[in-house]
Amino acid sequence: MAQETHDALLALDSHHAAPANAEPSPINADAVREALDALYRLESRHIFATLVRLLGDFDVAEEALHDAFRAALEQWPSAGLPANPRAWLVSAGRFKAIDGMRRRARFDVLEDADALADPVSELTEPWDDEGVEDDRLRLIFTCCHPALSPDAQVALTLREVCGLATEEIASAFLTPAPTLAQRIVRAKAKIRDAHIPYQVPTHADLPDRLESVLRVVYLVFNEGYSASSGASLTRRDLSEEAIRLGRLLVELLPEPEAQGLLALMLLHESRRAARCSPTGELVLLDAQDRSLWNREQIAEGSALVEQSLKSRRPGPYALQAAIAAVHASASAATATDWAQIAALYGLLLQIEPSPVIELNRAVAVAMRDGPAAGLALVDAILGRGDLAGYHLAHSVRADLCRRLGKSEEAIMAYQQALSLVRQEPERRFLEQRLRELTA
Repeated sequence: MAQETHDALLALDSHHAAPANAEPSPINADAVREALDALYRLESRHIFATLVRLLGDFDVAEEALHDAFRAALEQWPSAGLPANPRAWLVSAGRFKAIDGMRRRARFDVLEDADALADPVSELTEPWDDEGVEDDRLRLIFTCCHPALSPDAQVALTLREVCGLATEEIASAFLTPAPTLAQRIVRAKAKIRDAHIPYQVPTHADLPDRLESVLRVVYLVFNEGYSASSGASLTRRDLSEEAIRLGRLLVELLPEPEAQGLLALMLLHESRRAARCSPTGELVLLDAQDRSLWNREQIAEGSALVEQSLKSRRPGPYALQAAIAAVHASASAATATDWAQIAALYGLLLQIEPSPVIELNRAVAVAMRDGPAAGLALVDAILGRGDLAGYHLAHSVRADLCRRLGKSEEAIMAYQQALSLVRQEPERRFLEQRLRELTA
């Protein structure tokens, strides 16, 4: 929790809820507003997840969430702090939503008035924090349901689980805000119309469903760690959201691949401070100042790698994390165990064949056996037509040709990479390499 959030909650917590037979203890309205701002930052997505379960609709739950906070702002200064603010807000949101539904008389589910005689009774029972965490997990699996398109899964997860504004998500993925908004609207409609259940999958269905969730988290992290385009190399906010989601998944569902993905993200994120120069220029791994690497994230990530590998059934994320851990353990670029990295990429290719993984293995082979060995592998990939539109494949080929003294081929490859690159720091890096060859 951020320090200002913690301080605000402590300030409000000093005003205890009044006993039933006592007069309420008033609270300063400014203190209430400050604490509610803190509660919103800290708890709003927890509360929203529970309201989705209770009300069965994303939009109704979102409106109920805001109604609850407005009610707290109006009532808490005179009524005092409730014993459990989160439970109070959920109860208030649910009550106001049901009251609104009654008045509008739109929802068939409310035709039985007797069923609504005490709309908040369910939430006046002792609060179940474990149940709230289950609500968050249900929400993640709902947003990442395979019936939704991958783009819709990412957008809906960032909007509903992380609470990012539609404009923020659109900006991160270079999508017009109206287009992104429609994508989210359609995803919610599909969940409603297809009666997609708001639940954690059964044990039998979990492996396939978890794969969708992990893929969404990984896509969010990748966009944050290396933005696909734009003026900035990274998007810290997206990386942090992905890591937060990863921690939540490991906490609620400690599966080896969830541990592997969190490890992978932490180990990559540990290098953030060293990946750019003070002027925002790209710094490659072998030139990074390793004293800037975050040792706490490396230690946490490495421990998670060990946990995930103990299952003896490592998946793609666990193996990628193991590769990142080998890099992190090297005190200098020259101390990197490239033989181990090449071997790990070989294992990864066996369980997840991919030209991108082939390309990464080619780089490791080039470092282990020399640039000629790596170039042969890259040429084979490009010769098949794979990765022809991927700027990093041409950038790797250009670097290997440069190291072999094949200047003309290197120039052509750098030019091809430049024609495909969309990110400005990478563009400037490639242009600098090209100038060095043509000077």
